[in-house]
Amino acid sequence: MNWFKRKSYPEFWKTYLNTFQRTEEQNLKDIRFVVFDTETTGLDTKNDRILSIGCVAIKDLKIKVSDQLELYLKQDKFNADTVKIHGLLKEGKLIKVEETEAIKLFLKYIENAVLVAHHAAFDVAMINAALSRLELPKLKNRVLDTGSIFKKTELDKSKTHFGLDELSNLFKIPMHDRHTASGDAYITALLFLKLISKLNTNSKLNFKALKKPNNRIGLI
Repeated sequence: MNWFKRKSYPEFWKTYLNTFQRTEEQNLKDIRFVVFDTETTGLDTKNDRILSIGCVAIKDLKIKVSDQLELYLKQDKFNADTVKIHGLLKEGKLIKVEETEAIKLFLKYIENAVLVAHHAAFDVAMINAALSRLELPKLKNRVLDTGSIFKKTELDKSKTHFGLDELSNLFKIPMHDRHTASGDAYITALLFLKLISKLNTNSKLNFKALKKPNNRIGLI
């Protein structure tokens, strides 16, 4: 990639950066959140690869089913052991795109939205690793982790980490399409809204309050 050597980035990256010239909203109803999830060949953020990305947007604290993105990536690396989790075969009938194209489409979709994920550090790290392979900087978006937000509710202080299954059961969220990127993104979106509802008792909750750290978790 010669754009990095010339200190000149490709147009899709410049377009993405330009979206951050807008004012960053603090009122939760005014923020466009993008809840996302990645399915990967494994948990090694340096050596494993993204297999699929699922996203769904939230605006006015409502899930916008019409505003979503689902991408499947061509598998240069294949780990048969993880197929039983995500069900994604190396070949098959799904339309798949190269990693570069997937990143372009992902950046075009998210723009300057606040990203939301469960244990977000991993998903963000996987996207950043893909950006690094394109010799591009890291994501610029603000990020929220539903695992960290749950800790603010103080509903359960028994441990530090809670899996998506555990919190879905706690909040009675149906786990349809679990372990697909789009399915997990939608489940996480429902969880996020339930957590906001639990915390927003006086309708004065804002982004800064959500982002304010409890104890540091993972890479975030």
